[in-house]
Amino acid sequence: MGSDTTAIKQVMAQQQAAWNRGDVDDFMQGYKDASDTTFVGSSVRKGYRDILASYRQHYATRAQMGRLTFSAIDVRLLPGADGVVRYAAVTGRFHLDRSAHGEVTKDDGVFSLLWERTPGGWKIILDHSS
Repeated sequence: MGSDTTAIKQVMAQQQAAWNRGDVDDFMQGYKDASDTTFVGSSVRKGYRDILASYRQHYATRAQMGRLTFSAIDVRLLPGADGVVRYAAVTGRFHLDRSAHGEVTKDDGVFSLLWERTPGGWKIILDHSS
């Protein structure tokens, strides 16, 4: 089970590195590419493509993206009735250190993520960031 926690934290580290390179497409590799993947923020967005489009719109420049850090990450593995872990709940904090703001002015907040173990590895299926 520790390897699942490590794998999820590795994906988050890869996301953080991608964001800090200004690579939104690579950042989104942590999300499941599905029509029911959901992001909840100031509104609810459904679908990988809509979430990607929203990130591109709200963080249109490197200055608006800034530098992302995650902290206080807590991974809770969720075994099914058969004892097999297929999902995980992850909570934590985010911080953006940046010099410009677009439509999104929030630099600090909390998140809860629902992850699913997929054939392509652990992927976010529900992101609630506020």
